[in-house]
Formats: sequence, structure tokens, C-alpha cells
Amino acid sequence: MLTEVARPIPRADEVLIRVEAAGVCRSDLHVLDARPDGLPYRTPFTLGHEVAGRVAERGPGANGPAVGERVVVYGPWGCGRCTRCTAGAENYCDHRPELDAARTGTGAGLGRDGGMADFLLVPSGRLLVPVGDLPAAQAAPLSDAGLTAYHAVTGIRPSLPLDGDGDGEGGGSGSGSGSASVAVIGVGGLGHLAVQILRATTSAQVLAVDVREEALALADACGAHFGTLLRPDTAAALRRRAGGVGVDAVLDFVGSHSSLELAVGALRAGGDLAVVGSGGGELTVRKPSALPPGVRISLPFWGTRPELEEVVALARKGAVRVETEEFALSSAPEAIDRLRSGRTRGRTVLVPD
Repeated sequence: MLTEVARPIPRADEVLIRVEAAGVCRSDLHVLDARPDGLPYRTPFTLGHEVAGRVAERGPGANGPAVGERVVVYGPWGCGRCTRCTAGAENYCDHRPELDAARTGTGAGLGRDGGMADFLLVPSGRLLVPVGDLPAAQAAPLSDAGLTAYHAVTGIRPSLPLDGDGDGEGGGSGSGSGSASVAVIGVGGLGHLAVQILRATTSAQVLAVDVREEALALADACGAHFGTLLRPDTAAALRRRAGGVGVDAVLDFVGSHSSLELAVGALRAGGDLAVVGSGGGELTVRKPSALPPGVRISLPFWGTRPELEEVVALARKGAVRVETEEFALSSAPEAIDRLRSGRTRGRTVLVPD
């Protein structure tokens, strides 16, 4: 439901953003569905951690984009002072456990008032990335869906050839010959962007897996070389497509038992597995193990501010485009219901009425 609140007033380093678009994410469902005592921050607060808009007002000590400039908001807010924060990696802030313990929130819409509103108060201009003339409904999802996908691709990129338009055939060593392959499991709001980012930044063969035919159609439209439904023989199919040795890397945007089982079955020795989704699946790590020997497992979380700048640059030149469904802010309950029931194609975006 919509609630009237006072317009925030920026003080000190704070910046006030007039919201032009706010994304809706499955993380919002986790917040909505949590027990009252099950969240690491105090309630109530306004949701919305994917936010694009225009700088409306700055506090007297604020730096960064000027009033009137269009921006996207970098979502994970750390302490701003530790080594990682000063390098732009506030997603891995050294003091995040302390912030969690204080229950003050770690970003817009995550313990602090977010962007599903007319205005958003941001604590510092360092958290803003200019987007130029990029449409707001395209810019907002880049701050989480685009950034998280990009960060996951960055983590596996050493295994993949660089700077190509992905025409590789068969499996290979990832030596730069265009012969490496990567499986994208789950072609939803993040997965369809990962396909495009892989095509724009590597020469790898991109293999897409989902349980929905419409998701595979979206993967095809985004440039995937191959798509298949999740079946009992999918791991074997991916291995055959990768020259019989298995794929060089897997991006799992589901994280369920079945998706992790598929990832392990399709991955080659010495490959990379990035578990991005939070579907409740588990892996047992031990030696000896059913895992391929030499496998590297990562749990990427969000991304860095410099990476957000790179994602925005890709979007501005047309290499990445978000598949969106737009709703008026007053229709947020309908948008959330569609997301909850799995009827959303791509990313859901709210636009102020």
C-alpha cells in the first residue's frame, strides 16, 4: 500500500534523488516474507534497492553528481572507510558484520528507506553513478540484476576468452581461442543479462538452461548459442556441446538442489562454479569428493562500484539491454504478485505515478 511521508531533507554529505524508476527483486520477496524477528535490520522501511533518478538536492558537504544529473544508485552501502569500501567494493565491506549487528541496514530498501517512492535519500554522492540519457527503466535494474551478473562473470572470466562476440564451438581450455564454454542456469532477471554480458565481454560459447520454454526463447534473443530445458540428461547434453570434457564455468542463478547437481555434472575438471541464486541447495565440499577435481567455487554478492560503471557503459552503447515489465508505483502489489507467481519475463520495474 502507498503511504504519505515527509520529503527527506539532505544534510551533510547526503544527496536527495527524485526517483524515476525502481526495480522489484526476489530479495524484496525475502524481506516481505520474513518473520518480524527474522530480518537483520529494523522495520518498517520502504523497499526498493534498484533505483535510478535525478539529483534533486544536495547537502552542504555533498560531492559527486550535480543537481539535475541523472544517476543510478549503487546499492550495497558499507562503512565507506575500510580498505574495500575506499576501493569501491562496499559489497564486501570489512565492517558489514558490525553494521548487521547494529541493525541499521546495509542499503536502500534493505533496512533503510528505498526507492519505491518519489524521493530517495542517499548518504553520500560516492554511491551515485551517472547514466546520461539511458532510460530510467533500463538503468535501475543495472544496479542489482546487471551488477550482480557482471560481478559473477568477472569472477569466472580468467577461465574464458576475452573481448569477442562469442562464436566458439566445442570445448576447450579457455586459452583465448574462442573454444571455452560457460553454462548459465536460470535465464530470469539476472540470467538474461549474464548471457548478454558474456557475449559482450568474452568469446565463450554460452549454453543456457531453464525449466521454461519462454526463458530459453529469451536466452536465444539475448545471444545464447544453445539452450535446453532441465532434464535428467541435461548435464550430458552440456558436456557433449562442450566437446565432451565439460563446460569451463557455470553461473548458477538458481542455487537449488537440482541446479547445483546439474552444475557439478556439467563442469569440467579445474572449472569454475559461481553460485549466485539463493534457492536453498547445498554442496558438500570434501576430499575425495563428487566435485570435479580442481573446481573453484565462489559465492558472488552484488558487485563493486567500478563494475557498475562498466555495466552502465555497456548498456549505454547497446551491448546490454534489460527485458522489463513496467508498472506504476501504485500498482506495486500487482507487480510483486506477478514476480511471486513466476509470471515475470525479465525484470519488473516500478515508475512513479
